[in-house]
Amino acid sequence: MPYVNIKVTKENGEPTKAQKAELIEGVTELICKVLGRNRSSTVVVIDEIDMANYGLGGQSIEVKRANKS
Repeated sequence: MPYVNIKVTKENGEPTKAQKAELIEGVTELICKVLGRNRSSTVVVIDEIDMANYGLGGQSIEVKRANKS
């Protein structure tokens, strides 16, 4: 059973419900095409990461973006 985990940042109202549905459909189709796996047993999970919950280079993304201006 394929299990795919997509991690995306939650930003500016995205990803929307429609975008997540499209990601799930597209990734499922890709797994079926490339690996020859069954659609009904393919699991796709989308984790949305709040912008305040990750960093880069020792700083939160919010701080990095604020300093970039």
